[in-house]
Amino acid sequence: MPEVTKEVVLEKLRTVRGPGMEGNIVDLGLVSDVFISDGKAYFSITVPADRAKELEPMRAAAERVVREIPGIKAAMVALTADRKAAPAGAPVQRPQPQAPSHAGHSHTQRPAGGAPAKAGIPGVGAIIAVASGKGGVGKSTTSVNLALALKANGLKVGLLDADIYGPSMPRLLKISGRPQQIEGRLIRPMENYGLKVMSMGFLVDEEVAMIWRGPMIQSALLQMLREVAWGDLDVLVVDMPPGTGDAQLTMAQQVPLAGAVIVSTPQDLALIDARKGLAMFRKVEVPVLGIVENMSYFIAPDTGNRYDIFGHGGARKEAERIGVPFLGEVPLTMGIRETSDAGTPLVASDPTGEVARIYRDIATKVWEQISAQQQDKSRAAPTIVFE
Repeated sequence: MPEVTKEVVLEKLRTVRGPGMEGNIVDLGLVSDVFISDGKAYFSITVPADRAKELEPMRAAAERVVREIPGIKAAMVALTADRKAAPAGAPVQRPQPQAPSHAGHSHTQRPAGGAPAKAGIPGVGAIIAVASGKGGVGKSTTSVNLALALKANGLKVGLLDADIYGPSMPRLLKISGRPQQIEGRLIRPMENYGLKVMSMGFLVDEEVAMIWRGPMIQSALLQMLREVAWGDLDVLVVDMPPGTGDAQLTMAQQVPLAGAVIVSTPQDLALIDARKGLAMFRKVEVPVLGIVENMSYFIAPDTGNRYDIFGHGGARKEAERIGVPFLGEVPLTMGIRETSDAGTPLVASDPTGEVARIYRDIATKVWEQISAQQQDKSRAAPTIVFE
């Protein structure tokens, strides 16, 4: 079967009418660049912000016609309102970029009675975000070992790789292949070491560069959260991308996060960025469960001497300064690097070792806080008795 090109997809999309039913969505300039990988098509459609819900059938129609193309296995289509859509009957021209709208990102306006409720994920008890202010601090390695430590402590655990641009869970957990679609358009998560796992890395080849704008990231994240058959989980660990961008805002605004774990290395430069992540979660009213100091120190295997390569204790001092729990110090070891590259994380491959014990202690502290939150919520709900 010949490979499907974006020109073929665009030609098919010309059968979908635009917002005013005059002209098609391609000739009206509403379709973004089309990205095709492994038989899956990804694109967005620009619509007026105030008509997004009304035009959902148009999005569904675009998805449907593309999925009918021989050689296309799936389509991921998002509506975006970050550019002004051309009015019906207007001359054909590409819409010009506008400043991003922050109307959907406001955290100050709330209806009377508190913040609007966020829809949870059926069967998932608690959702934890593992985040960092910058890359290179070992956040993904911490995420996978934290998830395995929570499982080792007796919980049912899932792991979502929310880093669309640089997914690492397929390699860290040595998982290959493609997830299968089951009934109700749900996707069956991949599994290894007793964890249920979902990652964009399962859907596209490792060497493919994901060149997506914010709305596409938001759509992909929500699909991986809500259209995956997670089953019954005590906790879902979400490995966030570094920084404080679209993925973090999507998670904070659309998902009822039980809290966030911040990962940092000890040096001042990493802590400056970690503070940004802390400030963001506090601003969007997500509890900070604590800080992990990764690469905290190095013990030379030949001499046993300790070296504070990146300094030491900076994350603990920062936690004390801002009043959040300090969860623990994870050393810099050859074993963590080797097992991460091999897809055999230390908590799974060396469960009785010292580093695995540290991760289990961190997992215990995290779960104690979540359990306390759940108990507080149950106490807060009064029981009304009619006599």
